[in-house]
Amino acid sequence: PQFSENGTRCVLSSSSEFPEGFFTPQERKDGGIVIYFIIILYMFLAVSIVCDDYFLPSLEIISECLGLSQDVAGATFMAAGSSAPELVTAFLGAFVTKGDIGVSTILGSAIYNLLGISAACGLFSSVVSRLSCWPLFRDCLAYTISAAAVLAMISDNRIYWYESASLLLIYGCYILVLCFDIKINQYLMKKFSPCCTCFTKAMEENAEQQPLVGWRDESGPLIRQQSRTDSGIFQDELDYSQLSTSLHGLDEISEDHPNVFTMPEADMKRILWVLSLPIITLLYLTIPDCRRQFWRNWFMVTFLISAAWISAITYVLVWMVTIAGETLGIPESVMGLTLLAAGTSVPDTVASVLVARKGNGDMAMSNIVGSNVFDMLCLGIPWFIKTAFINTSGPIEVNSSGLTYTAISLICSVGFIFLAVHLNGWKIDKKLGTICLVLYLVFTVLSILYELGIIGNNPTRVCGN
Repeated sequence: PQFSENGTRCVLSSSSEFPEGFFTPQERKDGGIVIYFIIILYMFLAVSIVCDDYFLPSLEIISECLGLSQDVAGATFMAAGSSAPELVTAFLGAFVTKGDIGVSTILGSAIYNLLGISAACGLFSSVVSRLSCWPLFRDCLAYTISAAAVLAMISDNRIYWYESASLLLIYGCYILVLCFDIKINQYLMKKFSPCCTCFTKAMEENAEQQPLVGWRDESGPLIRQQSRTDSGIFQDELDYSQLSTSLHGLDEISEDHPNVFTMPEADMKRILWVLSLPIITLLYLTIPDCRRQFWRNWFMVTFLISAAWISAITYVLVWMVTIAGETLGIPESVMGLTLLAAGTSVPDTVASVLVARKGNGDMAMSNIVGSNVFDMLCLGIPWFIKTAFINTSGPIEVNSSGLTYTAISLICSVGFIFLAVHLNGWKIDKKLGTICLVLYLVFTVLSILYELGIIGNNPTRVCGN
């Protein structure tokens, strides 16, 4: 943000961060905007294909190889991969545009991540997912600490190398906790089960589910076998061959996954499949499909390339949304808090909903909160590189005038989501989805009113207008 002559705060147009569109403003108003909306919808389709066919299957093999539980996998690899666009945005903000784009985009999309994606998981999932107490508490606590750290750092509008290093340290501690997650979980369950009913319930459920889950237990062949056949969690629920074969046990599973060029049976899916053939072909040629036996050991390459594709698609999506919003005359501040925030979080939304639809609530919630913790790290990495190695003479200047409100809103929304899950009996269902949607709309309306200067003393407009 900059300041105009009369002292009101003005923000640079977000379209200035992107290349020129392929239509003039007049051509867009005369009907060219329809092309932008078609591209936006196509990008949504592309993200869902990358997540479903490459990103989530690679994540499943990583979790299997490292013996990670679903919530830890969701909070680490899944969060890092689906938050790749935010990392790119933060680097652009620190090194290319020299603006506050990284800070505002990350803090702006965080409320959407917490409430918007939780709403999507509840409303679009036909399965009721059970949640465990510890993973949600762990991730919410880590997120509150990192949000408070960022708030403290930007309060004086300057960021020093030791401040950005502290963000990396917080994330390091979070990863350390995840490494000893099972031991900490067991200790807390024993300690607090007498006074906390949700821990007691979680202990009972863990005892019931342990033979079925198979992520951690390697004691018997039956359990490992079950974890393999359970790989249906990442596939589309109508993935005909995967579901039918997984019922017969591991020994009878065919050597290979069906080809991505196999036409689906349902009519609607056929239409979508024909429309998405260019994307399917492009991805097939550029990403090794680790579901196939031949590429199985290339899962890390699949993970990294699919994360890169997710970043590229999200960039195009946000670019199109920005130009469309500008053409329709939507104010910048409103765009940043709604369409752009949702745009950068499309991979998180798609990945979380796909996982929630398989009944894996812990993984979905850990991805939602864990990706926000990772986003805070996204701010720390470019800041640290810049202050410690490139521009060592002084701190980075940021403008925090509008961000204090956002950071406080974030900490409140973390509290709200934890309370809502607790009151809803530790499950993700339509009721929780509706509550989260209402809370998200309330937060967004209040944020927009604040940005537009209707509430609070914060008049903002686009520079040059």
